[in-house]
This record gives sequence, C-alpha cells and structure tokens, in this order.
Amino acid sequence: MERSFHDSLCAVKRVMESGSVVPGGGAVETALDMYLESFATTLGSREQLAIVEFANSLLSIPKQLAVNAAKDSIELIAKLRAYHAAAQKASADSPRSHLKNYGLDLHEGKLRDNVSAGVLEPAMSKIKMLKSATEAAINILRIDDMIKLIPEQQPEDPHAHM
Repeated sequence: MERSFHDSLCAVKRVMESGSVVPGGGAVETALDMYLESFATTLGSREQLAIVEFANSLLSIPKQLAVNAAKDSIELIAKLRAYHAAAQKASADSPRSHLKNYGLDLHEGKLRDNVSAGVLEPAMSKIKMLKSATEAAINILRIDDMIKLIPEQQPEDPHAHM
C-alpha cells in the first residue's frame, strides 16, 4: 500500500509540473497512430514505410492493456481506431470531435470518454515516453554493422562414444 501511495503522489507531482493531462487508456497512442498513418501517405519512398511501422508500434500499448485485462484486443483496437479516425476527420464543433478522448475501459471491456471518466495521464510523462521510444527506434535504425559469431570448433575427443 505504501508503494501505491508513493506512485500516486509521483503522478500528482508530474501533473503539477507539466500543468496538463491527456486521456489515458491508449487514447493518445491511437490518435498518434491515426495521424501518423495519414501523414505517411503524403510521403514517398522508405520514409513512408518507416512512419507507418512506427505508428503501428504505438498501438502495442493499448493492445497490451487489453490483453493484460483478458479482453478482446482485436475488437477493442479496431473500434478505438474507428473512433479516432472519425474524430480526426470531424470539425472542432462536430459532435464526433469528442471521440478523440475515447480510450479503453478495461473493467467493462468497451470504449469510453476517458476525460469524462477521469482516466488521465500527465502530459509530461506521455511526452517523455514517446521521445524515449522514438530515440530507441532511431538508434536501432542507425546500426549498420552486423556481428557474425562463428561457432567454436570442438576438439575431437579420442574417448568419445557414439
């Protein structure tokens, strides 16, 4: 219980430091996935493929949340993507624009407006997480060396039995 209390205080501290929150439950990752996939279609060559793969990797967060809660991740993520696609196509005053706040409700196994439900994350934590993931992906892509291990030759054992 002490650990939970400490974690709660740290979350409050991060919110106070950043001054802003974002919806939880995979809403940010899904919105970024949809935006980046749309942006990638404006590019050509390998950049497009890299951006699409990075966008898809962002969905691993809501997928894993659903799997960990023993929910149907395929159905939930498909609905979540549809909601966020509709929100991004909608104008700011459209009734569909609030769909951008939708994320996973893992207790009920459905989607909900996580801002209204109070499921929020500190924006600073989300930004740091995305920067770290991006830097890790870039560092992996920069590796251009290949290490090849040659198996050791075992000396023949004169006493080996077959």
